[in-house]
Amino acid sequence: MYVRLLLSAFFGFAIGLERTSRSKPAGIKTYTFVTVASTLLTLVSIHTVERYSVAGHTMMDPMRLTAQIVSGLGFLGAGLIIQRGRSVKGLTSAAMVFFAGGIGISIGAGYYGMTAFAMLLMYLVIIIGHRLEHSPLLSTHQEEDEEEEEEHAES
Repeated sequence: MYVRLLLSAFFGFAIGLERTSRSKPAGIKTYTFVTVASTLLTLVSIHTVERYSVAGHTMMDPMRLTAQIVSGLGFLGAGLIIQRGRSVKGLTSAAMVFFAGGIGISIGAGYYGMTAFAMLLMYLVIIIGHRLEHSPLLSTHQEEDEEEEEEHAES
């Protein structure tokens, strides 16, 4: 259990470090808390069923508590999303909070290989996505940047 919590903290820290390096609203502490809390709740959920089952029979769903993490993360993620006119900010941060919860749940349930693969896959998406979003081939972000500069100049 302790190794799972440490691994979860490591992955949360890695996600948060990437977001902090880009000056995003949620950073190292936020993502580490989300992954560790999700792992902790998953472990409690799984081990509570084992502890309180009677003669090998369980009357509890081991993932019931874990399922509530998803609702809480939706609420937390919604707080990161900001809409100003036609512009929406924070969607990636909200999605990454949801992802961090998934990382915590999968670590808590003991799916280390799948979790490591998901982390690697998402880091590749972050790297490739960032490069594509800032490439001259995609003009949509350049237009948005110009509009933001015009708004700031008018203020």
